[in-house]
Amino acid sequence: MSGIDRFRRLLRYVKPYRGRFIGALACSGMVALLSGVYAWLAKPVLDGIFIEKNEHLWLLLPVALIGVAACKALFSYGVGYLMAYVTNRIVADIRQELVQHLVRLPVGFHDANTSGRLVSRVINDVNLMAGAASNVLKDIFQNVLTFVAMVGVIFYQNWKLAAISAVVIPLSAATMVRIGKRLRKLAMSGQEQMGNLSSRLQETLAGIKMVKAFGREDAEAARFKEYNNAFLATTLKANQVWSIGSSHIEVIGVIGVAGIIWYGGYLVIHGDMTPGSLFSFMAAMLMAYTPIRKLSGANNIIQQALAAAERVYDVMDLPPERLQEPGAVPLEKIGIGVEFQGVSLRYDNHAVPALAGIDLSIKAGEVVALVGSSGSGKTTLISLLPRFYEPTEGRILLDGRPLTEYQLQSLRAQIGVVSQDVVLFDDTVKNNLAFGRAGATMVEIERAAKAAYAHDFIVRLPQGYDTVIGERGVKLSGGERQRLAIARAILRDPPLLILDEATSALDTESERMVQLALANLMKNRTTLVIAHRLSTVQNADRIVVLNRGSIVEMGTHEELLRRRGLYHRLYTMQFHDIISESMTRAEY
Repeated sequence: MSGIDRFRRLLRYVKPYRGRFIGALACSGMVALLSGVYAWLAKPVLDGIFIEKNEHLWLLLPVALIGVAACKALFSYGVGYLMAYVTNRIVADIRQELVQHLVRLPVGFHDANTSGRLVSRVINDVNLMAGAASNVLKDIFQNVLTFVAMVGVIFYQNWKLAAISAVVIPLSAATMVRIGKRLRKLAMSGQEQMGNLSSRLQETLAGIKMVKAFGREDAEAARFKEYNNAFLATTLKANQVWSIGSSHIEVIGVIGVAGIIWYGGYLVIHGDMTPGSLFSFMAAMLMAYTPIRKLSGANNIIQQALAAAERVYDVMDLPPERLQEPGAVPLEKIGIGVEFQGVSLRYDNHAVPALAGIDLSIKAGEVVALVGSSGSGKTTLISLLPRFYEPTEGRILLDGRPLTEYQLQSLRAQIGVVSQDVVLFDDTVKNNLAFGRAGATMVEIERAAKAAYAHDFIVRLPQGYDTVIGERGVKLSGGERQRLAIARAILRDPPLLILDEATSALDTESERMVQLALANLMKNRTTLVIAHRLSTVQNADRIVVLNRGSIVEMGTHEELLRRRGLYHRLYTMQFHDIISESMTRAEY
């Protein structure tokens, strides 16, 4: 996409506010016109008052100047107010559209892009884009009109002098174009550096406890300094390029003024031009030089905005998840079950597949446990059910239909997830529990909390269910956070339940209570359980053993132990570790 196409696309955000925007442009035009009046009045002031001693002009012109100044101030206020309104609305609209698109992009996109870089696009890049779409347009319009008004005064006073001064225009334009190309490259680099800076800072602050625990404060500050210095170097380079361009334009302007003084002075000395006409011409020339410099500055902002627009449109142009596929049907409930047929998945840029040739049938109401060492593909397998990822080979059937034939939103509405990495928001306990079920009553929320054995600790919080728990639930213990996540799944009441290490953060007593709650929750539901602690999956209807992305064993707990395969080895090792840990504790 060319710079013109990006800028044209950017202008569509102005359309809803075109009334105010046109009003701002009209005010800008009046400001430019009145600036021309200033320059035009220079001739009667000098010739009529100081040379001809005209008392009538002596009384009239000061009043006229005050009137022009008052009118110009009024229109300047109109420009500032109207453009501020348009600019802020554009910022909000672009930011909202970008965030709405971001949350609809596939999980794979978010895996490949850090949240810090995406936040930088939403905050910094959008600000740069909006500045170009409103204020810069206003500045360009006003400065171009001011320049035209001044050129009109110049040609009115003396067309020969005007012809000499016109030489500086193509020279200035050539300089602006050359500098603009360089500035756009630097702007793109600078915005990338800002994304890296934001990402580094977010990672450090998110892991602040670990940073302090390992005494890495100075090391993290030093790492941030590298990103900070990189951004600083790019910014300084951009300022250097802009300063060089501005200086070149100033030198070109001074050359033009020098030529006018030389030739204009000659005309005044020989009586072909009055001093007032020359003074008016010089005033208009100097006032015409100001918008040229401002246009140079606007060009800098435009280049930054175009670079920012490229980064934002790169995200906006990515295809989102399609919640309503053509011909897709809603999923009411799960009646038969789930079947994986030759399912394989290879992540981008990974040589080894995460899953390879998975064939697995899960009946409705069945409890199936997935076990295996870390990296065996357990979490990847269950991530295919809500279609966080799509298989690269094979297909998944739900009640005899491929998952892709169901409306994505209705499919996910039938699935409840409790993961090892508990996600809670900086909100009240009540809102966190009701996150997956809008409109839940307080009675239903409390019932779910009691079923997850969370009600007792919730009511002990300062404001009970209205207590704000901090980012990611930082004000709660690990076990409390896990029980809130389980209560949230209970409240959702899904027919398909996914438990990914759902009891990993609980102490022994809490785990026992939650296991009882989960046992009730899993009745008449299709449930997939991932657990490293094999003692928690012994009562599953079937246990599926994964190794390096493939199913190597399947059966009940007793059947797998009798086979003395991988499951037996994992169970024996874990049982030995438990015995060793118990003996160590007894010694102390």
